[in-house]
Amino acid sequence: MTLLALVAAAALAQVPAQPGIASAGPGTLEGRPPPEHRSPLQARVDAARPGDRIVVAPGTYEGDLVIDKPIVLVGEGWPRLLGSGTGSVVRIRAADAEIDGFEIDGRSGGDLGRDSSGVHVAAPRVRVKNCRIVNALFGIYLREADGAVVERCSITGIPGRDPGEIGSGIHIWNTNGFTLTGNQIVGTRDGMYIQSSSHGTVRGNRARDLRYGLHYMFSDDNVFEDNTFENGAAGSALMYSRRIAFRRNRFVHNRGFASVGLLLKECDDVVAEDNLIADNARGVFLEGGYRNAFRRNVIAMSDYAVVLYDSSRDNVFDGNAFLENFTPLWLVGRRTDAVFDGNYWSDHGEPDLDGDGVADRPYRLSNVFDHLRGNLTAADLFARGPAAAAVGAAERAFPVLDAVPVLDSRPLARMPQLPAVPADLEPEATPSAGTALPALCLLLGGAAVLSTGRRGLGGRR
Repeated sequence: MTLLALVAAAALAQVPAQPGIASAGPGTLEGRPPPEHRSPLQARVDAARPGDRIVVAPGTYEGDLVIDKPIVLVGEGWPRLLGSGTGSVVRIRAADAEIDGFEIDGRSGGDLGRDSSGVHVAAPRVRVKNCRIVNALFGIYLREADGAVVERCSITGIPGRDPGEIGSGIHIWNTNGFTLTGNQIVGTRDGMYIQSSSHGTVRGNRARDLRYGLHYMFSDDNVFEDNTFENGAAGSALMYSRRIAFRRNRFVHNRGFASVGLLLKECDDVVAEDNLIADNARGVFLEGGYRNAFRRNVIAMSDYAVVLYDSSRDNVFDGNAFLENFTPLWLVGRRTDAVFDGNYWSDHGEPDLDGDGVADRPYRLSNVFDHLRGNLTAADLFARGPAAAAVGAAERAFPVLDAVPVLDSRPLARMPQLPAVPADLEPEATPSAGTALPALCLLLGGAAVLSTGRRGLGGRR
């Protein structure tokens, strides 16, 4: 094991794990709160008939609330539901119920073992809309809530708590056909934790300043589009799942000790297209995955653009732009059948004399120093020094070691047009986003200028 692998393992070990979250189901389902902990709205809910619409006036309503019939609860002027601090503030136990337009405060209380949340849902086809949730262990918890919809909610974690002492912003367990749209999550343990939940749509959400932006396992056939996962201590991690689609997402500024923009462990048939994966310790991490395809992504400004284990098979990278990464590939093992074809590499520098848009020589993803780093622990200590650059340059000119050959045989000579990649900044960008992504925009512009010059050298425009 290399020094880097040891460091990564140690870093993940330092991230606190919530008891039972990966191997067991959720805790005991919270029931009706005792009278002293009930919201004054409970009487109105109890008196309602199925299908009723209850409008709540502005004000503060202290206590916990159970919705156990299919009603619509609507807040006017953002009424505040202030929980008792002993459990979930709103507990939805009826199919087809809806809550819309409330500020919900968990008072930093409750019990992780019982999944205490701002809104806890244990019924199908429930809708949670336009809610602002603060100081709750879990923001919104979907438990066996098929067809649930969560949209335009804002979730902020409990300030000052360690990740192991709080839950996720949106936690989904054993729920099929869910939809998450336009939600904002800040400062929770994980932005979204999805387990044993399939056929969902996650679109236009943002999760930042937390541990994992996306933490995910045993969940198939889900679609992620136009989301942002940024500034995570560990990044995004997906495990043991199939047929996931990622389109036009941002995985950015994940700079912890063992952070990864997008980690796939034993995930098969994943498609990642038109994503921005930038300013991460590791851009893409693949272990034990089969038939995954990466197309038209920008993978930029990371220490390692791709970490690839030889347990992965039949993976393809084509039409991507690799910009200003310190190392294009860290291959863990002796061989790979991954195909790199038709990508742009900002450090390649080979001419295109015939003007066909393809550089005249293949791009070699690994050099002798990368080979040594994978086999000699001490080599990592010098990975960023001038000696590493000198050894790599010398080996490219005069190859002397038979390192694992990983080539892009048709590297693009010019930066490709990737109009669907979300390269611009979002509103309310974090301080790191304010410096890194403008730099990326400059890189994109510089690459275009350089490619124009090379096109002229090639003799065809």
